[in-house]
Amino acid sequence: MTRGTALRIGGWAGAAAVLASVFALYARPDFLVTLADQLWACF
Repeated sequence: MTRGTALRIGGWAGAAAVLASVFALYARPDFLVTLADQLWACF
């Protein structure tokens, strides 16, 4: 396996991990309400 192929596979694996973690956070509505309240407090 070349270095470019390893980087490409690592990039796709990282992107999949980020998407999975975002989906897991959206499955917890209490986290989203807290995040929205903190964001709204900035204004």
